[in-house]
Amino acid sequence: MDQTQRVHFGIRGMSCAACAERLQRVLNRLEGVTASVSFASEKATLDVAPSAPALQAVIDAIRSAGFDVADQHLTLSLEGMSCVACAARIEKVLNKQPGVDATVNFAAARAHITYTPGLETPDTLIQRIEKIGFGAQTVTQRDHDAEQAESARVWRIQRNHFIVAALFTLPLMIEMIGMLIGRMHLLPGVLQWLLATPVQFWCGRHFYLRAWRALRGGAANMDVLVALGTSVAYGFSVYTLLTHPHGHLYFEASAAIITLVLLGKLLEARARSKTGEAIASLLALQPQIAHVDVDGEWQDRDVATLREGDVFLVKPGESVPVDGIVLSGRSEVNESMLTGESLPVAKHTDARLYAATQNYSGALRAQATGVGADTALARIILLVEDAQGSKASVQHLTDRISAIFVPAVVAIALLTFIINMLVTGQLDTSLIRAVAVLVIACPCALGLATPTAIMVGTGQGARTGILFRNANALEKAHQLQELVMDKTGTLTEGHLSVAAVRPAGNRTHDDVIALAAGLEQHSEHPLAQAIIAYAQNQAIPPAAVTDFAAEIGRGVTGRSYSTEILLGAPRFLDEQGVAFNREEAESLEKEGYTVIGLAQDKQSLGLIGLKDRLRSDAVPALRALHEQGIRVVMLTGDNAGTAARVAEQIGLRHYVAEILPAQKAEYIAQRQAEGRCVGMVGDGINDAPALATADVGIAIGGGSNAALETADVVLMQDSLVHIADAIDLSRATLAKVKQNLFFAFFYNGLGIPLAAIGLLNPIVAGTAMALSSVSVLTNSLLLRRWTSPSSQRRSV
Repeated sequence: MDQTQRVHFGIRGMSCAACAERLQRVLNRLEGVTASVSFASEKATLDVAPSAPALQAVIDAIRSAGFDVADQHLTLSLEGMSCVACAARIEKVLNKQPGVDATVNFAAARAHITYTPGLETPDTLIQRIEKIGFGAQTVTQRDHDAEQAESARVWRIQRNHFIVAALFTLPLMIEMIGMLIGRMHLLPGVLQWLLATPVQFWCGRHFYLRAWRALRGGAANMDVLVALGTSVAYGFSVYTLLTHPHGHLYFEASAAIITLVLLGKLLEARARSKTGEAIASLLALQPQIAHVDVDGEWQDRDVATLREGDVFLVKPGESVPVDGIVLSGRSEVNESMLTGESLPVAKHTDARLYAATQNYSGALRAQATGVGADTALARIILLVEDAQGSKASVQHLTDRISAIFVPAVVAIALLTFIINMLVTGQLDTSLIRAVAVLVIACPCALGLATPTAIMVGTGQGARTGILFRNANALEKAHQLQELVMDKTGTLTEGHLSVAAVRPAGNRTHDDVIALAAGLEQHSEHPLAQAIIAYAQNQAIPPAAVTDFAAEIGRGVTGRSYSTEILLGAPRFLDEQGVAFNREEAESLEKEGYTVIGLAQDKQSLGLIGLKDRLRSDAVPALRALHEQGIRVVMLTGDNAGTAARVAEQIGLRHYVAEILPAQKAEYIAQRQAEGRCVGMVGDGINDAPALATADVGIAIGGGSNAALETADVVLMQDSLVHIADAIDLSRATLAKVKQNLFFAFFYNGLGIPLAAIGLLNPIVAGTAMALSSVSVLTNSLLLRRWTSPSSQRRSV
């Protein structure tokens, strides 16, 4: 069955949220394409169906809309070339691929490649070279470093433009001071024109270029406002200089606006780079060199060249290069980058290692089990990037507003000009007020309000071992009213053990365990594993059982020497018509045992009682959730007596016992139909349907892959107290979103009318516009001060 492909593109050329909204509309018009464009992260995330056009057509659509796709750069070390013709052949093969521009240097045995992410990857490029008989391996650092270098280069260009603009604008401030004290033309008009022109058309040329691209694509953005506003002020000043040399000139206004907007963009770029520091810090953790066993000798090799199955060595004080399993050695490893827990984890033979975790005391010899994109670190980074690139539902409102924002502002500016002309009859006053309206309006503040807070929030979560799969999960977590929890493996340790055996009739203890172990040796259920472990510990060989069959949530059946064997909960025995000692079963249940009964040919052979210890963090976790005002409900397939005993021990008032896995999802759906926002916490395969049904599914990090893939929130540390942390982080993030939106709406709602009635001159308006986005970003960055409540409690 064909699957939808997820593709990420870096986007260049967006100047405000309106650009992102316009590009998103363009991409979503393509058949089979579902796109989400984030102005804050400058990325487009596309879900591409098999029926969609080729990715090159998608890239063409992006470029037709006036934007560009950020290319990546890669250098490969080549092996096997014997002449220039070999180099030419490799170059030809690479350049045949869409979005690839390659140059092969035969003398240096290097291939320098520029490629479009989404169309190609380093691995596929290497595979194409290997397919024609040559070897290749990466010699560069990771692509993220190239992105940072490109961002730094662009920032330096912007900085230089600002410096030049500031140098030319500074003398014009003399004229502004003169206007304030009632004296004009302190600087000759021609000199003002000479100073303002380079600022307008060299330093500010990007505003014109991007404005033209936007208009050509059928939309308008912030660049349109800046270009239009400053051009009106500049053009009016030129006209006045030519026709009325002693009239009011506003060259200082146009130059100052461009200079201030350039300054705002510089500050915005710096602040925006900090919102993605969580990913940068994760990437920086993985070492570049690994000690690899090559034919019995340790060699230092680039981490990117490691393959699954390679044997590597991690020395004391070094970081683990890739995921692996310990072959020999003992040590302690700091896994805080995965779990948020600072205490080191003991490692020995057969223990799992994760890329970028820090080895402490001893040397570890390990075998690679996950490399490249298959490491836990890479999956975390991808999950965080997906979350940061996704959109919360609250953002859709601002997107719709941003889409009509610029046309509305232009209309208001035109209306301002007309009304002022009618009221005052002064052309210059009317124009300047219209210019002030144009330059004070800022769609960027609206567009950055939600995504920047989401980016910082998800980054903070990643640092503490809390992974949100998307922005909606982060948004919905703060709305939770009820949290459903599984018992076994969630509130308890999930390690059942046989604690009581009650044979019936003339059967012995060993008879009961032998038949039970014979049945359960074909099952992976925790109850089965507990019985098998008990039989092995007691040295009781399992009986021969055939025709094994399991009835989920009830029990198992089989045949032993042509007789039918049943093993299951008391209700299962009832359904099968088996008579057993009910009083003894109820007595065990009241003591907190999980009771199962064994029967042969409908005759009871005895009862087995199993116990599971409560998790040490269950009580503090539930206390923290109750303090947050969340109703916690325990759902379990266990008997009512055991459920009541567990609920009493942990101080839980609400629980439902003897419920099947499918009924857990039904319970959640029923509560949702009553208008409740319901979350689900689980760790097992049988929890996956309930996790998918819940408004927010939360998976414990030590749980199964099925639960982790289904959940909206993943707790990398196997600790229940982090559930309250995740909810607290969600609340803190959404508080920042609301603050940002209030500021953005308040700023525009107040600033535009003040500019329209002449209470703000264009320079003040330009300053306010430049600082509005920076203010929103700075407020979002304050979220980096968030610390988890659980860590605060531990430090007290």
